[in-house]
Amino acid sequence: MIMDSKHLIILGGGSAAFAAAIRGVELGARVTLINDILPIGGTCVNVGCVPSKTLIRAAEAHHRAFSHNFDGIQSKSRIVDFKAIIGQKQSLVKELRQAKYLDVISNLSGVRLIKGMGTLVDSKTVAVDGNQINGDAIIIATGASPVIPNVAGISTSGYLTNETLFELDTLPESMIIVGGGYIALESAQIFSRFGSKVTILEQLPRIMARENADLTEALALYLENEGLKIHTNVEIREIIKTDHQVAVKTQTNGQLKTFNASHILIAAGRKANTGNIGLDVPGIETDENGFLKVDDSLRTSVPNIYGAGDVIGGPMFVYTAAYEGNLAAENAILEKMNTTNYDVLPWVVFTDPQLAGVGMDEQQAAAKGYDAEVSTLPLSSVPRSLAARDTRGFIKLIRDKKTDKLLGARILAPEGSELLMEVSMAIKSGITAQELASSFHPYLTLSEGVKLAALSFKKDVNKLSCCAS
Repeated sequence: MIMDSKHLIILGGGSAAFAAAIRGVELGARVTLINDILPIGGTCVNVGCVPSKTLIRAAEAHHRAFSHNFDGIQSKSRIVDFKAIIGQKQSLVKELRQAKYLDVISNLSGVRLIKGMGTLVDSKTVAVDGNQINGDAIIIATGASPVIPNVAGISTSGYLTNETLFELDTLPESMIIVGGGYIALESAQIFSRFGSKVTILEQLPRIMARENADLTEALALYLENEGLKIHTNVEIREIIKTDHQVAVKTQTNGQLKTFNASHILIAAGRKANTGNIGLDVPGIETDENGFLKVDDSLRTSVPNIYGAGDVIGGPMFVYTAAYEGNLAAENAILEKMNTTNYDVLPWVVFTDPQLAGVGMDEQQAAAKGYDAEVSTLPLSSVPRSLAARDTRGFIKLIRDKKTDKLLGARILAPEGSELLMEVSMAIKSGITAQELASSFHPYLTLSEGVKLAALSFKKDVNKLSCCAS
């Protein structure tokens, strides 16, 4: 169904905004895209996924050169130009911003791109640079930004966030990272592997505290074995900046303690970019962190205004943002009520080993009434991992014991994220653990670990020969 002459206004310039714009054009709408907070491309390409993952690979290449488990090989690596590493990252960011955003939008007829801060005037009108633009529907996709805790001295501490960290052209001698989520952990390992002395300060009892302790405690141990320092149950009292150092005064496990470093990174959560876009005028509801309250169709409390991407909270991934932008545009233009579904949502923390998951864990499955059973396979039982001399981690599958259907997976493994889509499709398609276990998996691939984990529901794989099932 094609709708003529509808005008869709989109606030934002990231993945959600571009997905909405592209879908809007496909449905025959005119689109006005208004962006200001970050350059076109939003968080992912500019200050998130792209810079962090390319630096993860750079740090890994450096680390692997002198840290491996193979006999008879002696190698080393030396960082001779940290600024060049950052420069290569910047080049990639510019290349992808141009190819995947600016070039895409320039080839879309019916899209107008305006650089400026758009503010809502009413439920169908946005003001930008003194002009008012009227539309039939509005999608807010302004993203999110780092939460800065209300701590004495923080405003003068010279703190970094993910928006400034990857622009450093000199490697920090040392770094304190406030937070224990995925941004904190990925950043910590990057700079530790490059050579910075890194200390993580986490307020909660564990890093990645929303995940099960077996995963997070194992990951913490692997990170600490590389030289990172992790402190939990930390309450930050004050930050003091001197000429060459930052001192962080804390109460750690009930004791007063001071941590010192040359740099401090704040990675303590995200807040919505909704403070300056005029939400009070239409009466749009938000939560305490400014995130838009939307229903399952992504509609806000004002019927023709929708939200998509990080600005609505929930899972903050570039691929969920694109999914939401696409859905919001369809609902806004076609006046439908298609709803979101995140039941089979894969996610990854790009540490090494990677922490990855999809579907429910065992507690979530039990809470929903399933007779959940868990199979946990250590990587020491996976031939590929043995051959690679790297058996850090495990593969955990969760099934419904009654039907044998898979409910979820949690994986801690080098490149463990590459196993997710097989399990995701199995869950989505209702494939049983037995069907997964009986499927061909090439010998000496990491994916064979999924087969072995599925076999482990009923058999002891340590008593089977290679490839036996």
